[in-house]
This record gives sequence, C-alpha cells and structure tokens, in this order.
Amino acid sequence: PESANSSPFRCLPNVIINLSPNNHEVHIYQKTGNQWMKSHELKEHNGHITGIDWAPKSDRIVTCGADRNAYVWSLKDGVWKPTLVILRINRAATFVKWSPLENKFAVGSGARLISVCYFESDNDWWVSKHIKKPIRSTVLSLDWHPNNVLLAAGSSDFKCRVFSAYIKEVEEKPGPTPWGSKMPFGAVLAEFGGAGGGGWVHSVSFSSSGNRLAWVSHDSTVTVVDGTKGSTPSQLKTEFLPLLSVLFISENSVVAAGHDCCPMLFRCDDGGSLTFVSKLDLPKASITRNISAMERFRNMDKRATTEDRNTALETLHQNSITQVSIYEGDQRDCRKFCTTGIDGAMTIWDFKSLEASIQGLRIM
Repeated sequence: PESANSSPFRCLPNVIINLSPNNHEVHIYQKTGNQWMKSHELKEHNGHITGIDWAPKSDRIVTCGADRNAYVWSLKDGVWKPTLVILRINRAATFVKWSPLENKFAVGSGARLISVCYFESDNDWWVSKHIKKPIRSTVLSLDWHPNNVLLAAGSSDFKCRVFSAYIKEVEEKPGPTPWGSKMPFGAVLAEFGGAGGGGWVHSVSFSSSGNRLAWVSHDSTVTVVDGTKGSTPSQLKTEFLPLLSVLFISENSVVAAGHDCCPMLFRCDDGGSLTFVSKLDLPKASITRNISAMERFRNMDKRATTEDRNTALETLHQNSITQVSIYEGDQRDCRKFCTTGIDGAMTIWDFKSLEASIQGLRIM
C-alpha cells in the first residue's frame, strides 16, 4: 500500500497522482524512486472538492466542488492555471468525468441535473448544456460510453440511466449502438431500477466495448446489463456491506469495493449471468503466540481495558474504499488497479498476480 490522502483522486501510471485531502485543495504528487513527493497545490475552489478527473491525452485536470463550481486546469510554464466552467447549478457539484476524446466532460450535482460541458474558444471558457428529465434526485456517479456520446448516470432516486450527451458543436453525428440509434441531446436510452426496491446508485461503469453496463447500489447489489441482449439486467444480491465503486477490468470481469474495505471480483459470462468470484485482499495468516495469563493481564492493565481487544481489520484498508481506478493497462486488460479509502490510504493491486493466486486456491 502507498500512503496518501484519498478521496477523490486520479492517477497516471507510475508517474503522478492528484487528490484532495478532504478539503478545498487539490494536491499533485509525483513519484521519485519509491517515494511520492508533493509538487503542486491547486487552491481555486472555496468549498469541499467532490470530484477530480485527469485527461491523460491533453494533460488537463477538471475539478468540481461543493462551491457549485468546476475548473479545468492546464500546466503552463510549470504552473497549473484554471479555466472557468459555466455550470449553471444552484446546488453542490458531486462528480465529474472526462469523455474519452477529452473534448467535453460531465458534472453531476445535487441540483437534479447533469451539466455536459464543452469549450467555447470565443470566450475562452467552458460552457454547459443540462440534462434534467427524468432525474429526480442527486446525481452520484457518471461514466462515458467509448463512443464519446452516451453517458451513464447513477443517482439517489435509485435509478441508473443511459443518456445521449451528443453535442453537435464539438462532434459528428454518432452511429447506432446497442443502446439506441436516435440520440438527440438529453434523450433517455435506458432506465433501470427503482421499482419498489434498490438503493442509491453509488457507481456506474461501461465495459471497454460499451455493450455492458455495471452499477452498485446501497442495497448491497451488483448489477450488469448487456445492451446486445435486451434490457433485462442480471442482479446479484451480495452478503456484503454496500459497495461504493465499480469498474470493468475486462469485458467479463468487474471489480467492486466499498464498506467491507476490500476489493471484490465478479464475473459476467457470455450468457449474462453474474457471479461472485472472490475477495481480492487475501490476508496473510496471522502468527499468534501463547502467552501466560499473567502477561495477558499486564497487557490489559497497560491499556486500562477489561478485555483484550484488537480493533485492526485484517484488510489492507482500515476503512471504507471509496474509489477504484485502473493504474496499469485498460478496461480491456487491466494489469494493476488502484483503490483509495476513508482511511487515507492508496493501495495498488497487481490484478494478474491476484488472479493467479485465486486460480491456485481453487485448484487446491
């Protein structure tokens, strides 16, 4: 595990991470040898930062916060300079995500809408168009389809939706997809959940092909739907605490993590059936030694307790995991992924090694 303040954060493989230490600042760290060294602090926001995303191709950062603002940051002469974003919202921004082509980004908010933003060169700022209907509550998570047009959104009205975020000012008319062929801006192409059950949709993720969509809800469920096989989702009710983040790491594999402080692997087969595979945080067997009754009493007396308690968890993370991101590879073939949590820790996981260990345990 690598120590760092956590949520929210974004990283570039082996080089740089940017994060907010749970306040109005963004800290950028650069890796030197085996150490992470802070290189910049971004302080334009005057409210708690709720979302960060890094555009790796154009090397720009977008941030949003409880101050109802968003900024796009560009590195010029060694200094990160902010560009204003006209969000036009009256509640806190909650989440931000660059599109795959990095020519626009989407911002969720407590104003029950999504701001899809694109650059207006005449005024040198980013302007937005709003997706409002039929959202009825705070937008908690967003993810872009690989075609740069479709946008998945999870919200606290228990719904997961797929919208069209086509903006004719910055892109060509999109071709048909399994989710739909007519895609005017703001069109709802799919809507799932909310029929007498469910929970807040904390995280959504498209697969690398864009044909599958996964989401996790506060009722401890993981759901995957395949757009090529109709609109019937495959839902798995887990025995775990609610999951807060989900990510496709291959077309058939999903990693999710949350209040159990441990990343978990799920598989979706070609028929669409979703199954739990294993927890990925495999704790080493703890070594305990026999101690005398007198020594045990002395240890309790030093701590002024009546019971011999050890509150440390067996997992690497000691509190809820809030975000899962790809660290090395991509969603077609993830080699390493990264988790951050409320415990202020960032952990990099070698997925290929973990996968081999799981297979070895199954054979044994």
